[in-house]
Amino acid sequence: MLEKAGNFRNLRIAAGLETGAFTGRNFYDEDVYKWLEALGWELANAPDAALQAMADEAINLIAAAQMADGYLNSYYQVAEPEAKWSDMDHGHELFCVGHLIQAALAFARALHDERLLKVVLRFVDHIYARFGPGQSDATDGHPGIEMALVELYRYTGDPRHLELAELFIDRRGRNRMRGHAGYGAEYHQDHVPVRMADEVTGHAVRQLYLAAGATDLYMETGDVALLEAMHRLWQDMTTRKIYLTGGVGSRFDGEGFGAPYELPGDTCYCETCAAIGSLLWNWRLMLITGESRYADLFERTLYNAVLASPGLAGNCFLYANPLHVRDGRYVRASTDVMSGAEEKRPAWHYVACCPPNVMRLWASLGHYLATTAASGVQIHQYANARIAAQVDGRPVVLDMTTDYPWDGRIALRVTETPDAPWTLALRHPAWCSTAALRVNGAAVDIAPDERGYWLLHRAWQPGDTVELDLTMSPRRVEPNPRIDALRGCAALERGPLVYCFEQHDQPDGIAFADLRLDASTDLHVQAAPALLGGIVCIQASGRVLGMARWQNTLYRPIDGASPTTAAQRVMLTAIPYYAWGNRGMASMRVWMPLA
Repeated sequence: MLEKAGNFRNLRIAAGLETGAFTGRNFYDEDVYKWLEALGWELANAPDAALQAMADEAINLIAAAQMADGYLNSYYQVAEPEAKWSDMDHGHELFCVGHLIQAALAFARALHDERLLKVVLRFVDHIYARFGPGQSDATDGHPGIEMALVELYRYTGDPRHLELAELFIDRRGRNRMRGHAGYGAEYHQDHVPVRMADEVTGHAVRQLYLAAGATDLYMETGDVALLEAMHRLWQDMTTRKIYLTGGVGSRFDGEGFGAPYELPGDTCYCETCAAIGSLLWNWRLMLITGESRYADLFERTLYNAVLASPGLAGNCFLYANPLHVRDGRYVRASTDVMSGAEEKRPAWHYVACCPPNVMRLWASLGHYLATTAASGVQIHQYANARIAAQVDGRPVVLDMTTDYPWDGRIALRVTETPDAPWTLALRHPAWCSTAALRVNGAAVDIAPDERGYWLLHRAWQPGDTVELDLTMSPRRVEPNPRIDALRGCAALERGPLVYCFEQHDQPDGIAFADLRLDASTDLHVQAAPALLGGIVCIQASGRVLGMARWQNTLYRPIDGASPTTAAQRVMLTAIPYYAWGNRGMASMRVWMPLA
């Protein structure tokens, strides 16, 4: 798809290997860089000759396209060579560099391949000469290079890389940037200095990438004011501006955060890249604090807001991720320039930032399961994995097996361990009300610590086993009454999964808009191994509105007549939200009105 959309051809033209006009937008290089980062991590997971050949070709092409002074951006080299660095608000030059840095670090760290890193270091030298101390005081209109520069500093130890990251963050808040269509400086988070910010605002991806970069900078400098600001932003986002799925961005206009409690399900944006930005930020906050609430939000966002983007076949994607769709009219489908098909997820997008972003996340997902500290090993996400770590300089190997998220049983087996005691920490998910814990078959009665982890401290032996059983009962969820769009509604969850009602699964011959969920009846779990790749459904009693008195009438006076009631009983079926839209676009909603 990158070849079909013209991304590679643009780089070939910049390298002098082809002639012709530039295709696309000024940020098209970023899609190549994110795809290449994914290849770096995936080749470390499993060597593959075909993928390696693709990576070699792309790395050689990027090196050939780089200018003698280190500059590299195919749009400005081909389409507007006199306009380099002239549009810091919307030029995306630094944003693209950030993704190039991340790709280079993936190959250097995972494969000890520094070919792309050489390109990056030349480019960053060029940037330092232009934007370093005493030079231009501009910063990037789309944050992203900040966290990349901190990572580059961690790899190279060159203090200039950290200095650049700090300069780009410190230069925000001067009220100079302007978003598209007059959105104002808030669109770019340029309305207030980062250390003074107290609410998430503006373009959601920009906000979260900036937050991740500022959090990285705190980790390296210890600037407490930065961390305090990040805590304020996180509190604002999680208590007033986030969707049940973990998605963020309530306004389709401007792809941005809205006002507090402005969380419509149908016209929301919830861009996939914003969800991935949330993952990156929450991972960093978890590393700093050790608190499970950040891993909890990581999990919620991963299984719902991110996993809903790619279709089950893996070859089509959603850019925006609504929680309510009427009659299959998915609002972003019209932007699909490759297939023009509105009955399914688009195969590609004119702005294609999301598919390669998902790709690099999947390829690096193993990075986010566990951490180590002097005390031992901490497990934050549950999945089938082999965890190899070092505790006090000695190897620890754990095998983790589970059918999570369908089943709450997680089994761990110690296969290698030091003789000295160490602590195994297991996250207690916020959604789990009851759990059972066993070591070598014997029940362990301990409560999670103040950070939300069960701590198992002992002298482990090879062959020791740990079993964690998390109760996975289905549950109803109610919204904050200040959320106007959701009053009188409820949603269903089970384990880390948010569920939705899709028209395909409801009784025939009934208008989807007339369905209501009974408020108090039992919820039933039903395995459906042949449906949508194998899922677990939730069945609930519902009713159908009696609409006879509303024929051809949109509004009526309140005249003392009996109110419209939901009379006919029906059985409603809910599927995991991530699986919606894979059988053709139809009506769907996460929040169902209550009878």
